Amino acid sequence: MARQKTSGAKVAAVAAAGAGLILFTLAAGQFLMALDSSVMNVSIATVAEDLGTTVQGVQTAITLYTLVMASLMILGGKIGGMIGRKRAFSIGCIIYGCGSLTTALAPNLTVLIIGWSFIEGIGAVLIMPAIVGLVAGNFPPSGRARAYGLIASAAAIAIAVGPVIGGFMTTYFSWRYVFAGEVIVVLAILVLARRAADEPVGQRPHLDLVGVVVSAAGLALFVLGVLMSSTWGWVLPKEGATSLLGLSLTIWFILAGLFLLWLFFRWQRRLEHAGKEPLIAPSLLQHQQLTGGLITFMFLFLIQAGVFFTVPLFLSVVLGLSPMETGVRLLPLSLALLIAAAGIPRLLPHASPRRIVRVGLLALVAGVVLLIASLEVGADSSIVFVPMLIIGLGIGALASQLGNVTVSAVPTEKSAEVGGLQNTATQLGASLGTALAGSILIAALTASFLTGIEQNPNVPQQMKDQANVQLAAGAPFISDSALETQLADADVPADVANEVLDQNEKSQIAGLRAALAVLTLMGVIALFFTGRIPKKQPGSEPTAEPEPA
Repeated sequence: MARQKTSGAKVAAVAAAGAGLILFTLAAGQFLMALDSSVMNVSIATVAEDLGTTVQGVQTAITLYTLVMASLMILGGKIGGMIGRKRAFSIGCIIYGCGSLTTALAPNLTVLIIGWSFIEGIGAVLIMPAIVGLVAGNFPPSGRARAYGLIASAAAIAIAVGPVIGGFMTTYFSWRYVFAGEVIVVLAILVLARRAADEPVGQRPHLDLVGVVVSAAGLALFVLGVLMSSTWGWVLPKEGATSLLGLSLTIWFILAGLFLLWLFFRWQRRLEHAGKEPLIAPSLLQHQQLTGGLITFMFLFLIQAGVFFTVPLFLSVVLGLSPMETGVRLLPLSLALLIAAAGIPRLLPHASPRRIVRVGLLALVAGVVLLIASLEVGADSSIVFVPMLIIGLGIGALASQLGNVTVSAVPTEKSAEVGGLQNTATQLGASLGTALAGSILIAALTASFLTGIEQNPNVPQQMKDQANVQLAAGAPFISDSALETQLADADVPADVANEVLDQNEKSQIAGLRAALAVLTLMGVIALFFTGRIPKKQPGSEPTAEPEPA
């Protein structure tokens, strides 16, 4: 016991010596993890042309990157607990840097997938849970809320500025410079990370390989089903999509993934009851504070991903702004998020986490509702400014509390494993948010467009019939200029083309509103789970025994 106290005191002393530098290092790592997808999303067409592949090929690489992270994040957290969080972080950075270099030099799609989707993805699953654990090991309970808030802010800022960075590099230089730059940043992080402290690793448990395979397969199937919902359909198959027993592959993949996850937790309980080391101890998930934090995290990232999906569509497709201009319009969200995440723990250090989380969710909902009310035909980009500020404040408020809530629910030596669970929850939430917003948007857009065309007496019946057949699987969300070109190529008369263009603009607004309305509903549903968040700041009172859910 004396030895354990000595090691803990040593960690605290080392951390106190350079807490700001350590926090900057971990935040830089989190920033890199979120930057990649944001940059790649705005550079898809350029990357495809440069590699001699298709847009669908690059989208496959993006999907695989998400799959690798979502399916292996629990394993990454466990490895951090086994070999030490600092070592896992460093090894992850080395792997990630190798992946970035491979991506920067990729001559074709295959090498891009190997370097970005797999090598970088594997590095990320070691880095992200380790960041959660290293914050717990380097900051006292009173300083963790602010630290977790700033690290969460780094990720959200990366998502917002990614289009600016990607657009600038793609326009004036090359997308490859982004990944080459990541190599340099990774080297700097490795040097700075040497100052971070870590608890000594005890006896290394046996790794549950069966649990690794079953959990990875279950999560991969679930996430792949969600990500492919826009192509396959959620329940009924889309026109031309493969089906099984008359149902979309999406529902089968999700059901298969959930079944494997059920088997995984059965297996984990069996190991725990036998006194062996499970990949994730099921008893951890009996703690209300931990599960409350994880569920709220999932809803936060679901709403955040949905907002970052819909708002750029409005700015770039409906208004025709460039990626850089779109990114600039999102910066108010990043600024407000940073202020709230850093300011709330400093100004209100003893405030109730439950109250702050609820206020944050209400701010999120209010911001999205204001955006819905502002969206209308003819609206310009200025309408997103105030909603982005309010949404940013809401995300920042949640970010300032949730990381500390989840990690403080367990002993420090379990923090890396909780980091794996936390990042799995956020990956699931982000995948669901993008897929749900996209599906609702396209469904509402299609319904509105077909109804408007059908009710318009100026559109010939033949064109109405063609629209009903060709758009049965969903209308594309394309700009007026792109649609105008298609109509001109099809020799559609100018007066009819104008009617179609007007209806397209109205339908796009209807689709965006419907998608944002669903995100609002998710925010309201999340409020029902906030009763699991503690009323008092973790560490402000003696630690209690885990409370069954």
